Amino acid sequence: MLTRLLKPLLLGVVIAITGLLISFLQFAHDFEEDVGLGLLFKLRGAKPAPPDAVVVSIDKDSADQLNIPENPEKWPRSMHARLVDILSKAGASVVTFDMHFLESRVAADDKLFAQAISKAGNVVLGDPMVAREIPVSPSGSDGEEHSIVKIVPTVPILADPAVATAPFVLPRIPFKVNRYWTFQSEGALSPPPTFPVVAYQLFGMQVYDDFVRLLEKVRPNLSRKLPQSLDESIKTKSVGKLMRDIKDIFESDPALAGQMIDELHRSDSASLDSKGKLMLTTLIKLYGGPNWRYVNYYGPPRTVTTIPYYRALQLGESSASGKPVDLKGKAVFVGLSERILAERKDSFYTVFSQANGVFIGGVEIAATAFLNMLEDKSVKPVGNYAYLFLIVFWGLLIGIICRVSTIIVGALTLAGLSALYLVGAQYSFATDGTWYPLTIPLFAQTPLAFVGAVLWNYVETNKERQQIRRALAYYVPDEVVDQLAKNIVDIKNSGQMVYGACLFADVAGYTTLSEKMTPQQLSDLMHKYFEATFEPVKKHGGLVVNLKGDSFLAIWKAAHADDNLRRQACLAALDVAKAVHHFNGTVENLNLPTRVGVHSGQIFLGNIGAGDHYEYGPTGDTVNTASRMDGLNKYLGTEVLVSEESVQNVDGLLTRQIGKFMLKGKAQPIVVYELLGRIDEADNTQKESCAIFADALATFRRQSWNEAAEKFHQAIENSESDGPAHFYLKLCEEYKRTPPGEAWDGVIALEEK
Repeated sequence: MLTRLLKPLLLGVVIAITGLLISFLQFAHDFEEDVGLGLLFKLRGAKPAPPDAVVVSIDKDSADQLNIPENPEKWPRSMHARLVDILSKAGASVVTFDMHFLESRVAADDKLFAQAISKAGNVVLGDPMVAREIPVSPSGSDGEEHSIVKIVPTVPILADPAVATAPFVLPRIPFKVNRYWTFQSEGALSPPPTFPVVAYQLFGMQVYDDFVRLLEKVRPNLSRKLPQSLDESIKTKSVGKLMRDIKDIFESDPALAGQMIDELHRSDSASLDSKGKLMLTTLIKLYGGPNWRYVNYYGPPRTVTTIPYYRALQLGESSASGKPVDLKGKAVFVGLSERILAERKDSFYTVFSQANGVFIGGVEIAATAFLNMLEDKSVKPVGNYAYLFLIVFWGLLIGIICRVSTIIVGALTLAGLSALYLVGAQYSFATDGTWYPLTIPLFAQTPLAFVGAVLWNYVETNKERQQIRRALAYYVPDEVVDQLAKNIVDIKNSGQMVYGACLFADVAGYTTLSEKMTPQQLSDLMHKYFEATFEPVKKHGGLVVNLKGDSFLAIWKAAHADDNLRRQACLAALDVAKAVHHFNGTVENLNLPTRVGVHSGQIFLGNIGAGDHYEYGPTGDTVNTASRMDGLNKYLGTEVLVSEESVQNVDGLLTRQIGKFMLKGKAQPIVVYELLGRIDEADNTQKESCAIFADALATFRRQSWNEAAEKFHQAIENSESDGPAHFYLKLCEEYKRTPPGEAWDGVIALEEK
């Protein structure tokens, strides 16, 4: 039997383990990304993006203003050359084109664009990646294929002067873009950096020297593999290769990133301010971390500072309208970015996408990724150990609370705790991008704990109700138990008038017996006695409804007078007497003579009492008469007496009429019979005794006292233990002295119960 403490703990353990099992399923992670992360973004809302990145949007407005086709692939590259020159003069630290230049177009335009790229020295071009299916077997007969992903190179005339070319692949709808590659590892043996990462490395070129010196302190042998200055890689157009080499170094030594950050915190680098140290830290995390990160979106499209392409071409012109945009020292991302519809080529589904089909452009996602790296505020899921601890702790907490509380209190407590958890998770997310799980704790474990507690309480309550029903069945009939279970409010007023046979039995000499035994001994003895006497009642369809001390009352009930009902009551009375004789034979030096009275008639069956105490049982004259007949045995020296109403039309029983008695407190006399046994079990002596007694009783009623006395003597000679014969013999002597009178009708009045 579980203790009150172990039951809540057990539910908590079940909820915790269930949460852990769910957390290992892939759909749980997918649901967390889709729903949990989305909810955190919705609660946080939009926030201002840092000004360090600017998007130059290729959009319909610009196409209209410049009188060129809407398709960006058809825009003249000479115009891109002009844009690069303007951005370079404006002081942009790095310019990234989220566009693909896969083939030559107009030779003059390509040359102008290439010259502008070379002159700027800080332009990164985007490379597309494509997948090609190839068969596993050389013949391809088995039908199995593998997918090989490779980079499609930018046309050489533009790729050669660019400081770097890099891919940036994002999933198309219906997939929600929650994360991006820092190094495009899918399908690549040596993963190339994506262009937001390349842009960030170029943006932070001033801390590259400090990066190498820090690496030299921690791993002197590894630092020799890297150029001492980033300028060399820029000049040789090998920035991408350099970044891959750095990534390989960190992947070969997983502890390197942590040791470099520790060394950075310990060292006092006068050459770096707080912003420089942050950038150096983020670069270390970039190379030492996983190849992907979660995007920490700032808001809906155009949240990152965005200027239309046509306005960017007007920078520096006196006629330029609108608020001037400062590009000095900033990273510029050029690409398709407008409040575009979902069907457009470079649109992506994100948490801030709108129901009307307004999605976000890939270039703005790239700029967002860049700014996340700059702030070191990418969305960061809690670590694995913290995640598991949280799931276990939350499961234990809510499981225990639900089990020890009532349903209402538990529901309110869960709602409050869930709200606090959600507020805390949202605050942490809004502050530094830390992502605490929501779906498993709030949407899986919490309702599961509540439902589990309710079901557990229901099972236990139902079990308790069944136990109570079984316990009540010892005291009241099953139908009353059912009535109590359905409507306990009206049970005190319930009842029914039925036809019933009442059997009343008690032990002669019980008071004397109780004086000779201890209460415990007496209780044990009576328990065995009642086991013996109740069995015949149950066997014949009766119900024990009252038990007091040494006596009990059993009933048989029906809607109308029933001969079989009376027969069953009489048979039960005979078997009770037999059971008592057998019981007395099993107990050494002990005899419990039992007297039984049976009467039939109308009874009221229901609950009787007042206030807070009620008892179920029969009431009425029938019950009282049965009790009086039980007491009549004491005067007549009999064992089982039944009323005329009880043996009327009942065959197969050996009875003899004892007389007509006016019982104590009664206004009407009752004809009483002694129930001797079953006829088929009776011998000739019993039948002869019944005939002698019947003749003597008839003589007695004729007031022939002497003749009646002789016949009662004859009955006694035939059966010495004939109690009624002894009773009438004494009565004959009394009536000789004091005759009852000529008007006497044979009724014998008793003054005592």
